[in-house]
Amino acid sequence: MTPRLAHIWRHPIKGIGAETLDQVTLSADRPLPLDRAWAVLQEGAVFDGGWSSCRNFLRGAKGPGLMAVTARVEGNQIHLSHPERPDLTVDPSGDASDLIAWLGPIYPDTRPAPVALVAAPPQGMSDAPFPSVSVLNLSSLRALSQKIGQQLDPRRFRGNLWLEGLAPWEEFDLIGKTLHIGTTAMDVVEPIGRCRATEANPETGQRDANTLDALQDGWGHTNFGVYARVTRGGDIALGDTVEVTA
Repeated sequence: MTPRLAHIWRHPIKGIGAETLDQVTLSADRPLPLDRAWAVLQEGAVFDGGWSSCRNFLRGAKGPGLMAVTARVEGNQIHLSHPERPDLTVDPSGDASDLIAWLGPIYPDTRPAPVALVAAPPQGMSDAPFPSVSVLNLSSLRALSQKIGQQLDPRRFRGNLWLEGLAPWEEFDLIGKTLHIGTTAMDVVEPIGRCRATEANPETGQRDANTLDALQDGWGHTNFGVYARVTRGGDIALGDTVEVTA
């Protein structure tokens, strides 16, 4: 079966809100446009404007309620929704005080408080210290779902590109190879190590699946998906075939 592009997702604010797309234009040595383009800095963290470790920001591993946020970008604004909060529209280039207040009730008060919304550098603010696009495998998701005994929503893993038509865990065999999707090319670099954010249900924001233990018990690791680096920009769209070259 020829692999195809089944889902495209972006996450405008790191750890806070996912948005689905039908198509997008990628650029070489850049993340997916507006993916992790901003991040919410936590109290006590230091940020110099460049790439920074995830430990400095709000994220689902620290506050599972964040996993239930959905996002929609419209012009210069980001529209956010959560099952326990009123909808909010923010201009990330402006005053972020409304966003900080909005996050308060869904973020644990035992964690360092959110203090500011910061813009990511051109390379983005994924957990990888290079301009990455994350590529995930729906067959692996089904295998993990079967291991756990419940259907897992792809949003738990906050991936960019989901492929259909690979064998379970075949994505790890792609490391060191090049993917051609639409008019783009991207080199697959390394596996993605996972954290407790994946334990939270994106419908409720509650932890309800022990994904890390299931990965370790079933396959001897806690990796899920791979990071790729775009080497040739171009357009991709749902349904595009995926060609793999050495």
